[in-house]
Amino acid sequence: MDKTEVLIVGGSAAGLPAGITTRRQYPKARITLIRKEKQALIPCGIPYIFGTVGTPDKNLLPDALLQKNNIELSIDEVTSIDKSNKTLATLSGKTWGYDKLILATGSLPLVPKIPGVNLKNVFAAKKDVDYLKGLSAELEVALQGAKSVVVIGGGFIGVEFADEFRKRGLDVTIVEMLPHCLQLVYEEEFSLIAEKKLADRGIKLKLDSSVESILGTEKVEGVRLRSGEVLKADLVFLAIGVSANTKLAADAGLRLGPQQSVWVDEYMRTSDENIFAIGDCAEKASYFTKKPLGLKLASIATREARIAGANLFQLRRKNDGNVGTFMSSIGDSAIGAVGLTERAAREAGYEPVIGNAAAPDKHPGSMPNAMEMKVKLVFDKPTGVLLGGQVVGGLTCGEVMNILATMIQKRMATSEIATFQLGTHPTLTCSPIAYQIINAAEDAEVKRSS
Repeated sequence: MDKTEVLIVGGSAAGLPAGITTRRQYPKARITLIRKEKQALIPCGIPYIFGTVGTPDKNLLPDALLQKNNIELSIDEVTSIDKSNKTLATLSGKTWGYDKLILATGSLPLVPKIPGVNLKNVFAAKKDVDYLKGLSAELEVALQGAKSVVVIGGGFIGVEFADEFRKRGLDVTIVEMLPHCLQLVYEEEFSLIAEKKLADRGIKLKLDSSVESILGTEKVEGVRLRSGEVLKADLVFLAIGVSANTKLAADAGLRLGPQQSVWVDEYMRTSDENIFAIGDCAEKASYFTKKPLGLKLASIATREARIAGANLFQLRRKNDGNVGTFMSSIGDSAIGAVGLTERAAREAGYEPVIGNAAAPDKHPGSMPNAMEMKVKLVFDKPTGVLLGGQVVGGLTCGEVMNILATMIQKRMATSEIATFQLGTHPTLTCSPIAYQIINAAEDAEVKRSS
């Protein structure tokens, strides 16, 4: 039997930083990471394999990080865990012993039970290099033919894949069952802006629609909607979400939570105090309400990894819940949302007050590539504390989202944000006079006192 003090199962956005954090916090520990993939993908970069980056081989997590941090790597598949004996078995026939175990088994794409879903050229965002190389090869074939792609799902993954497919010159249609794309995280006004940007890119939208069946004999030929309309398709991409990969944990008798992910406490411990769970396989709770949350983001996974890695042998860090920070790009535009929308704030029992501001993201507005950035902030009226924000504009929106996420976690109020110390530069930010976050906070401050 091989023995290691710390055993990590899974080597993607959660497993890798968990190992690095463990090494920093416990320098003398023997750490082994087991993953079944020969190469680990950067999960958020998967859509960009098919347009911007060009190949799965250019979207890999470097194993050199493991070597640099003295973390042993075993390419194998874990088949079972024996909690009582603190061992696990692998497909190769090995048995591993551990003192502390971290499960970072991730998630699996949801595949709807509709006729035709098993036809050739129906794909999903599976985190597997060989699988994605197959998708890339089929896209090359599609480029030589009719070039029609139907993306089922208008959330972030669907929108990003659609935009990347469009960069390749493909004819792309998004089918979304809700009235708007990105509706689960955006206010309607921001969803409408995103939809216009998609339309301007030449992407067709079928909203408030659902797929009845995927048509074809051996290979995809089209998609039939519940309305009866048939869309031509040489390739169908499924982007309807993911589910936690919990089989290993459930078979070991670990408790599952309300979202059917692995239950964890605020220290990322499972129902067995020697086993931790992080990333997409682990339960999430809202920062605001502490209620179960279905978020599955790489940014959350890395945060949980840094909490679990620090807590293995001594409880040092707590997870106070997830704010939820989303951001993406459509062409040369960016969109983002963090925390609660106005609708979600009301549902959570808050009395929201809104602050709005819009200005060019560079100054003066005549600077090259300047683009209007629109910001909407949601505050709690009685306290003035920031609850959420939405942004649309140029590519600088990404760091604006991170500023807002910080302000939410620090429970900053309108007056504090209005006097926030910041730096500006003509080519990098909007004008200090028109800085959207500050002006939106002032707008809300006035509304609170009126």
